[in-house]
Amino acid sequence: MTTNSAPRLAHREISALPRSTRPLLLAGAFAGPLFYLSALVQMLTRPGFDIRIHPLSQLSTGDLGWIQILTFVLVGLGLICLAVGHRRVVTDGLGRAAIPVLITISGAGFIAAGLFPQDPANGFPLGVADGPAAEPTWHAVIHMAAAIVAFTALAVAAVIALIRAVRERRAVAAIGSGIVAIALLAPVAPDIASIQVAITGLFAFGWCTATAISLLKSPRVSR
Repeated sequence: MTTNSAPRLAHREISALPRSTRPLLLAGAFAGPLFYLSALVQMLTRPGFDIRIHPLSQLSTGDLGWIQILTFVLVGLGLICLAVGHRRVVTDGLGRAAIPVLITISGAGFIAAGLFPQDPANGFPLGVADGPAAEPTWHAVIHMAAAIVAFTALAVAAVIALIRAVRERRAVAAIGSGIVAIALLAPVAPDIASIQVAITGLFAFGWCTATAISLLKSPRVSR
């Protein structure tokens, strides 16, 4: 009787998750790839853009800036979806509440970074004078602050995930979260700032995608 009751209990636990959980996690998994696919297409098609000089955020400027603005907003919404899915799947242990909150903060930060765009500068978009903007606009200041908050929140989430993985003796997950945390918390070198931030984003979104995929493999979701 005990042997037969365990699967029934597990089935009830799995069935308790709303059907929307899987789509939420998929949205979180695709948030990062969407950001970099959009950025890559724009980098190759928008004249004058140079990643060595211009941060990806500067794609939000000019007549086609709405594409990058929309990208930021969609990515932010994707991270919020990941946070909701994470909260549903992970119901115990370290970080069960903190990690979803931090991912939500990050998602809100990316949405704000999209709604408050960076300033044109350094010859982009075409027609803008070379050199940095004389003085940052208020929306550029909000953009930078929102981006810092978004990346910092993910860094803290990665640190918590690292500690959880160490406690659970999951070496690969611990190493991955540790590398991501270091990459996100590393100081930005002014001479290579635009390239470094782009690479930092790869680590950040890669961690989010890996987290979403891991949750999708959970028996509570996959069965």
